[in-house]
Amino acid sequence: MRELSVVGVRVELPTNQPIVLLREVEGDRYLPIWIGAVEATAIAYEQQGVKPARPLTHDLLRDILAALKAPLRAVEIVELKENVFYADLLIGDGLRVSARPSDSIALALRVGAPIRCAEQVLTEAGIIIPDEQEDEVEKFREFLEQVRPEDFAG
Repeated sequence: MRELSVVGVRVELPTNQPIVLLREVEGDRYLPIWIGAVEATAIAYEQQGVKPARPLTHDLLRDILAALKAPLRAVEIVELKENVFYADLLIGDGLRVSARPSDSIALALRVGAPIRCAEQVLTEAGIIIPDEQEDEVEKFREFLEQVRPEDFAG
């Protein structure tokens, strides 16, 4: 397993499909995952420190895990099958629950849990951005600084 960090979310044009971009903590591969608008909003809210008046589903799950004293230890992106990513939540002392990567990432950000990815998934879906394309990554980061969670609303 390789640890990843969340670069951020954006909307891919012209399809208006949200995407979350992850990067290896100790490496140079990026992992793009297309996600739903609701999950993109949840990730963007957390990254920007936006606190909604009422808890979102991911906030509720965080609070339930805390109340049950069953901490989220890690998120693992474990498989890519037919262009669909699969993840597991590692909870408490060895409990493993299957979940969508987008929900898993939104929850991990809320509790500070590490996000990891199977080497096989990174080999298959990871991309290396050449130096000349690093400007595009910088533009993406600038976009993230300006985007608002409302931009992902359906």
